[in-house]
Amino acid sequence: MGASMTMQKGTNVAVPAGTVRVELGRHAAPGTPDVDASALLLVAGKVRSDADFVFYNQPAHASGAVRHEGKRTASDRVTDTLVVDFGKVEPAIERIVVAASADGGTFGRVSGLYVRVTDAASGAELARFDSTDATIETAFILGELYRRQGAWKFRAVGQGYSTGLEGLATDFGISVDEPQQAPPAAPAPPAPQASAVPQAPARPSPVAPAPAAPAPAPAPVAPPAAAPVRLTKVTLTKSAPSVSLAKQGGTSGALRVNLNWEVRKQFKGWGAKLGRAVAMHADLDLDLCALYELADGRKGVVQSLGNAFGSLNRPPFIHLDGDDRTGALSSGENMTINLDHKDLLRRVLIFVTIYEGARSFADLHATVTLQPQNGAAIDFSLDECTVPSTVCALALITNNGGDLTVQREARYLVPDRGVSPQRTIDAAYGWGMNWTPGRK
Repeated sequence: MGASMTMQKGTNVAVPAGTVRVELGRHAAPGTPDVDASALLLVAGKVRSDADFVFYNQPAHASGAVRHEGKRTASDRVTDTLVVDFGKVEPAIERIVVAASADGGTFGRVSGLYVRVTDAASGAELARFDSTDATIETAFILGELYRRQGAWKFRAVGQGYSTGLEGLATDFGISVDEPQQAPPAAPAPPAPQASAVPQAPARPSPVAPAPAAPAPAPAPVAPPAAAPVRLTKVTLTKSAPSVSLAKQGGTSGALRVNLNWEVRKQFKGWGAKLGRAVAMHADLDLDLCALYELADGRKGVVQSLGNAFGSLNRPPFIHLDGDDRTGALSSGENMTINLDHKDLLRRVLIFVTIYEGARSFADLHATVTLQPQNGAAIDFSLDECTVPSTVCALALITNNGGDLTVQREARYLVPDRGVSPQRTIDAAYGWGMNWTPGRK
């Protein structure tokens, strides 16, 4: 059991598990910097390419060995978790560095910072290191997983950087993008074509691509080496509630919408004996949904109720991944929007309903993350719920002349007696649809 004790800087411990969760945690306190977990897969002390960097804007390694699961908030603690599957780590990889970066301040203002490694199968704690001496650092290497004679070990490191995630990443050979330099250069030629496609579909196809075929040839060759990672992310707040997807680089590909939640209250009695996680999520069922309006005026809903899961490659170009009843035990509820067809979307309202297991959102803490395939992550937390609400508007995505704007709503609604959550949100946002009872 010695392995579960807090480690000292520089010490190491064996990690006898096939898959582990690496949890980076801190105390949740108003006004303190946000903390993000990341991992670097190293060969001879450096990454082989930018693809060996796993963080919020690049949440999974191509090998499947390392995955960024994201943040959870429970009572007074915020955690950010990485999952490492040792069976999928390529033989060339010698070390996996576990780092933390502070967004909005220094680690001197962060209390209770720790990293711990648990067996993903059993939940048993295998290693833990508490960082207590931070001052002006804005990034930290908290620890590293490394191979030794065919087995994996964890070493507590505790090395700080005052240059943030960018400085740390650059140190290991990652090329970092300057977010304000890329947009002006590239968007100039594509802009006219993008806006022309919906108005005259026949024109761009025969005229533009045919002569241009020889010119684009070098372009596909360059991106793998010349497309640096973007470290920027956007957190929407009451004072800054909206952002342009185009300004974040999110103009094409898949936009992944994720909802994660935690239950604030502790359960008593028999539930506690089964373990906090099981008790907290056994009966709770939240449903991520979307109202949509297409450019041609058609309207509809994407939701698990009635198996209206939508479609990515035909209208409405929105797809719900399934129905998750665990929230924090897996990846929460996920929805994908196909930005390649953004010109055919007029507006999308993403919302969540309580299907069963709770009478309101009062005891829940939820986080919403919108992750464009080609741009910076956008996230926000829901405010404390103080009304008997069973439906919450999360975000409104609106097409403004070809650019999609994401607006944080975080708006709790209280349905009148006998009125469904869907009908309630429809009325609040003026969608004007006809509703019939449905079930799943």
